[in-house]
Amino acid sequence: MAPTNQRTDEETTPGGAPPPGPERTEEEAAAAKAAADKALLEAFGGVWGMVDTTVPGLVFVAVFTSTRSILVSAISALALSLVLAVARVVRKQTLKHAFSGVFGIAFGAFFAVLSGNAKNFYLPGMLYTLGLAVAYVVSALARFPLIGVLLGPILRENLSWRTRNPGRMKAYTKSTWAWGVILLAKSAILFPLYWWGDATQLGWVKVALGIPPFLLSVYLTWIFLAKAPPPIDVIAEMEERDKREAAERDEENAPAA
Repeated sequence: MAPTNQRTDEETTPGGAPPPGPERTEEEAAAAKAAADKALLEAFGGVWGMVDTTVPGLVFVAVFTSTRSILVSAISALALSLVLAVARVVRKQTLKHAFSGVFGIAFGAFFAVLSGNAKNFYLPGMLYTLGLAVAYVVSALARFPLIGVLLGPILRENLSWRTRNPGRMKAYTKSTWAWGVILLAKSAILFPLYWWGDATQLGWVKVALGIPPFLLSVYLTWIFLAKAPPPIDVIAEMEERDKREAAERDEENAPAA
């Protein structure tokens, strides 16, 4: 998805879209697409991220179903979350998602034990999901789609899609709406269970709704971006500009023959 040709700010069409560049070879296009697909999944935590956010909750509800002990269930979930974080350290993986998972599990465990209500183990995560859904919707309405903000630096385009690549702006807006609507639908299922269901029902439904909505959101984002124009590699542009300026300075400072 990353282009091989370099573009400057002045090289845009009157409509704001980047001008057409040279065709890439099939190998280059395939390699760029594979890198972009991997970056897309990893940006949202990847496979390990799904494990970090789903399995501890599964352990909590399984232990609580069998023991009816909030304390034992909370300790079991937190211990597993810490084990997963340590496994990331051993594998030299990114710790951002692991630490956020440990923090979320610890907060939920503390809240559940303190209140004596097992359903409160899931409340922090539910509130986070709802807040994230609102953020997605608001950013899409404000024409500053959050998915573009998150993926722009990873795909080396930063915020160039806002002014120089309207096709990607449209794709990021659609993707952001998809995430917002899917997470709102998830919240619409979970919060009634929190209010009127029991802890076991809430726990199993939350576990069931952990991975499918995430995969659906990532898939829709991938579809929208696959149909969009390639990103403008502004990092490469800046590097090329720096090299050109350095060469010009060298020429100016070179002694006359």
